[in-house]
Amino acid sequence: MKVSTKIIKIKKQSFVMTNQRALFWENEKALVLSDLHIGKTAHFRKNGIALANQVFENDLQRLSVLIEYFQPEKFIVVGDLLHAGDNSEVAEFCAWKDQFPHLEFYLVEGNHDRISKALDKKLCLHFKAEKYEFEDLVFIHDYQKKQEKFQITGHIHPGYVINSPVKRIKLPCFVVTDDQLLLPAFSEFTGLDTKNLPKKGKFYVFTDAEIYEI
Repeated sequence: MKVSTKIIKIKKQSFVMTNQRALFWENEKALVLSDLHIGKTAHFRKNGIALANQVFENDLQRLSVLIEYFQPEKFIVVGDLLHAGDNSEVAEFCAWKDQFPHLEFYLVEGNHDRISKALDKKLCLHFKAEKYEFEDLVFIHDYQKKQEKFQITGHIHPGYVINSPVKRIKLPCFVVTDDQLLLPAFSEFTGLDTKNLPKKGKFYVFTDAEIYEI
């Protein structure tokens, strides 16, 4: 797995975008991502749709590589850590998480994060709230029009279409505007929305090998 990076500055903070669907916040030594959707493949299997667990295992492997690469002190999920409550993949995630006792795990709750008291105890998060504010920044799952601070969001699973002479290629991306940084979905088991994106934004699309601005 190759990690390609591009640095951007927002509100005097330095962020490193990667082609592995995550962001590293240099000032706070935090790995930031959105829409991990733990339990999605297990949820499909429970409902009679045969899907390999390899998809989720690949997501965890990418996370492990990113943690090794950046050596973060915090792990911030900007919504939809989970997909459908508790299931076997949640236990697998908790076991994986226990490998990193030095990491503080933050969750900004998304629309899929329906967390019971028992599940909250099981996850052992250091922080859980509807938003996380830091100086001029606010981490929130979905964009809010009347928010005064610069928003770092997820939810949309942004994608960008590149038209080539052979075919249309749809790639995941980051989107940056004057008041928002929209993160890609971290899980590869998600669709890409190419229509409901912020207007007048800069698009940073990526492949397995590189990341570049459109």
